[in-house]
Parts: sequence; structure tokens; C-alpha cells
Amino acid sequence: MGLPIIDLSTAASDPAGFESALLDATHRVGFFYLVGHGVPQQQIDEILALARRFFALPADAKDEISQLESPHFRGYSRLGGELTNSEVDWREQIDIGPERDVIEDAQGYWNLQGPNLWPSALPELRPAFEKWDAALSGVGLELLRHWAHALTGDATVFDDAFATAPATLIKVVRYPGTTQTSQGVGAHKDSGVLTLLLVEPDSTGLQVEAGADEWIDAPPLKGAFIVNIGELLEVATGGFLRATRHRVLAPAPGTDRISIPYFLNPALDARVPTLALPPDLAQLSRGVEEDPANPLYSTYGENAWKSRTRAHPDVAARHHG
Repeated sequence: MGLPIIDLSTAASDPAGFESALLDATHRVGFFYLVGHGVPQQQIDEILALARRFFALPADAKDEISQLESPHFRGYSRLGGELTNSEVDWREQIDIGPERDVIEDAQGYWNLQGPNLWPSALPELRPAFEKWDAALSGVGLELLRHWAHALTGDATVFDDAFATAPATLIKVVRYPGTTQTSQGVGAHKDSGVLTLLLVEPDSTGLQVEAGADEWIDAPPLKGAFIVNIGELLEVATGGFLRATRHRVLAPAPGTDRISIPYFLNPALDARVPTLALPPDLAQLSRGVEEDPANPLYSTYGENAWKSRTRAHPDVAARHHG
């Protein structure tokens, strides 16, 4: 069984058919390939090439933007510098968020707001990823409005949560080959609304949970994004849309893998509304999956703060006690 393929370019000519396919994919699987999204292949190739150039820099050039220097959890995390389920992920990465002013005397999740760290050895990185943020934000918000319309008849129901200061996040990730561990990233759900994932062609490793102890491979599809929903859409729909666990297996020795997930999230203090679904959909809602070790919050910032402080306990301890 492979992931469904959905063509965003058909949404204008056949909105009912597009939205039906969107609901089916995200109710049953929670993941799909998105084609027809309008992001030029040239821009995709440029982003992947810049990621390769960054990870090829000497260690001191990458450490110039070490996340350990950022109270806002931005910048470069060394190999093994992030945890999932308290286990070490075998990857190195850059975290990039919206460029905003620091909030003085911030408490809790407001500490996530602030500036990015950019490498002086690769000045092209900043403008390219700021353009990437704008392009993928547009795609993500278009998808979100189709979900809203399909679920409630009102395409604008989520708009207020994204109207000011959405807390998007880009991760630029490299998974080196290893025999030390099988965990590129441990099994998890994404904490926000939706994720648009760009994976380097011909790479392997991403797996999606299809049942108890059952995982399916999700290889890259040229020109496509791999899309999945996050926990906030599960909460908003009472479990009609279910965020799906996924993981990344570490590559074999002598190989590596570039992956660039884009997380579309609302403002830190936004509460994603709980939707009143029509009866035919409401009867299919499975309820929100409860995990005492991973509580879900309706305010995005609470989910994000939980996720970031668990994933980067060294940064949390250094800057936030």
C-alpha cells in the first residue's frame, strides 16, 4: 500500500472532487503526496543544493550558528543533538522560524519568538529560505482552506488563527549513514497543523504507521511534497482527521539523506477552533487519541513549547532553567 497522490491544480476545476480526495486521504492515512502545487522545480532544486552546501561546510562554520546560543531554539544542531521519545536522533539540522523581535521578559512559549541564526559562510541561505517560507505558506494555507470548506462549508474557519504572526518552522536536515543506530528520527506525531516535506530524490528511510507494528515506506516522488496533518487538526476535528505516527530510519553506511520539512503552524497564542462537523462526518470521528505522556493542547504555543523543550533539553536547560 502506497500513499495517495493528490493534485492541487485540480482544485479550481473540480473543487468537490479535490476536497473529497483530500478528506479521504487524511481520514484514512493522514499522509499523501501533493503534486500540482505550483512551486517551481528550479526553486526546489536550489533549496536542496543549498542544504547540501551548508552541511558540507567545516564544523566551525556550522557551529557559528549553534542552537545552544539561541534561547529561541533556532540555528544548527550537531549530529545527535535532538531527541525523540528521549532517544537520540541521528541527524544534523538547522531550525528556521519567522524573523521577529524578542519579547522582553517572555514566559513559556513566548520564548520561541525571536531571530534566526544565519551562517556567514553561506549568505545565500537566508534569502532562499525566506522565499521558501513564503511559497510553502501559500500552499499550506490553500490546503487548509480546502479542508475547512470540506469539513464545515466555511473555507475561512481557520483564518483567524493564521491572520497575525503564524509560528511556521523549517527544518533543514541531513541524515548521515551509520551502523550505530537505526533511529534517524524516532516514531512521533507532528505537533502543529500540517507539514509539507521535501525529500531528496532517490532517498529512503521515511516510514508511516499503517497499523499495530505495521509500517509502510514513503519514498520521494519527483516534484511532489509529502504532506501530513499534525495534532492540532486531530484536536480540531475530534479525531476525524488523525495525525499519524511516522519515523525515519537511519541511512546505510556510505550514504546520507537530505530532508526539509515545513511546518505550517498558527500564532503561538492561537487556539485552533473545534469544528462542528456535519452528521455524516461526525459519526466517523474516532476521538482524539490520548497519550498521558504526550498531552495535547488547543493552544499551539503550548504544544510547541512541550515539543521543543523535550527535543532539545540542553538548550532548554541553558536558557530556561
